[in-house]
Amino acid sequence: MTKTKLLQIGLLPDWDQEPLEREYIVQRVSKLDEIASVVAAHGPSIRGMATRAEFGASAELINSLPNLEVISVYGVGYDAVNLDVCRERGIHVSNTPGVLTEEVADFAVAMMLVQARSMVGAEAWVRNGNWADSGAYPLSRRAYGKRAGVLGLGHIGRAVADRLAAFKMDIAYSSRAKKDTPGDWAFIPDAVELAEWADFLFLTISANSETRHIVDKTVIEALGANGTLINVARASVIDEEALLDALEDGRLGNAALDVFEGEPTLNPRFVELENVLLQPHHGSATTETRMAMGQLVRDNLESHFAGHGLLTPVL
Repeated sequence: MTKTKLLQIGLLPDWDQEPLEREYIVQRVSKLDEIASVVAAHGPSIRGMATRAEFGASAELINSLPNLEVISVYGVGYDAVNLDVCRERGIHVSNTPGVLTEEVADFAVAMMLVQARSMVGAEAWVRNGNWADSGAYPLSRRAYGKRAGVLGLGHIGRAVADRLAAFKMDIAYSSRAKKDTPGDWAFIPDAVELAEWADFLFLTISANSETRHIVDKTVIEALGANGTLINVARASVIDEEALLDALEDGRLGNAALDVFEGEPTLNPRFVELENVLLQPHHGSATTETRMAMGQLVRDNLESHFAGHGLLTPVL
């Protein structure tokens, strides 16, 4: 039986690559600038696409594949996939929700603790001999008992909030509508009001045209000089220039960021700051979760081509 031909955008671990290539004829590219030559040679015969969330699929790419049926996204975010074109052409889209929820929630809380307790700086204090030479490290700030705002109470936001409750933190959230939550959690629809209330503001909101730069100068300044911003969503939900300005001049106290505009290249202003924790977009980067994500990518493709529809459909 002739194998179905796939376009794969972005590298995958061997445990995903090998089974993918057993089942399909895979045209693999590791960078976006390599796509044109593959499309020129194989475009009409490509029926499926496996793409990493950060690469997605542009309108130009989708329209260059006349027989494309399905796009399976390796990641929960699908904002880089042009859904309008997919709707017009009847192309099905899936992602990998659920399997990374708990991992990202763990990571978000870990970033809060690391930043609040100055653990990166304190570790350096020990390593460079300052503890022995200069004494105790400067005091940090506590997390338990503080106010935690969650902007976007989807699956990840809810998992974050559940963890924060164990730290005896007061919880408030913002979402499109009020959710079924414990009675002591406050619903604050407006992002500015949520930031004004919070000591720690967690960003777990979906990235789309409506949420682009939802965390703007006004929200950042409302969080204030004693506040901490934690982003495990997408870089696009923050006005990054406004964030940098506020961190530099002290209008925002701290930030912990796992996502950046233009990553892996980021604005060099970030690396000059001591009040921001920088992470390389690896909130879901554990062996267990990445194996589950890859399996779900393959399961979605298999289900589609078997005529059973997608397991985790976006479209």
